Amino acid sequence: MAGCLFCEIVARRSSADIEYEDDEILAFRDIYPKAPVHLLIVPKRHIESVLTLAPDDAPLMGRLLLAARRIGEERGFGERGYRLGINCGPEGGQDVYHLHVHFLAGRKDARKVERR
Repeated sequence: MAGCLFCEIVARRSSADIEYEDDEILAFRDIYPKAPVHLLIVPKRHIESVLTLAPDDAPLMGRLLLAARRIGEERGFGERGYRLGINCGPEGGQDVYHLHVHFLAGRKDARKVERR
C-alpha cells in the first residue's frame, strides 16, 4: 500500500534490522524499543488493523502467533516467556496502520512497557 512504512520495509524500499522471514511474515527490530528485545511481526500483505480483519485472515493471524512462538524459542525465551501485544486503532495506541504484533522480551517485568 502506498505510503505504508511497513509495506516499504517488506518491499525492501526502507531499511530495517530483519530478524525473521517466511513466505507471509516479516519480523524486524522496533526502532523505539521498549524492552531489550522488541520486534515487530508483520504480515507481508497489507492489513490495516485487527479492526479490518476478514474471516479469511484467521489462518494468517495464527501464523503470526506461531512465528512469535518460533522467534521466542529461537532466542531462548521459550521457557522464560515474553510479551505479545497488538494495538488496534487510534484509542488503542496504533501508530502505524499495518497490522503488527509487538514481541517484547528480556525484561523481568514485561508489564512495565512505557508508551512513546
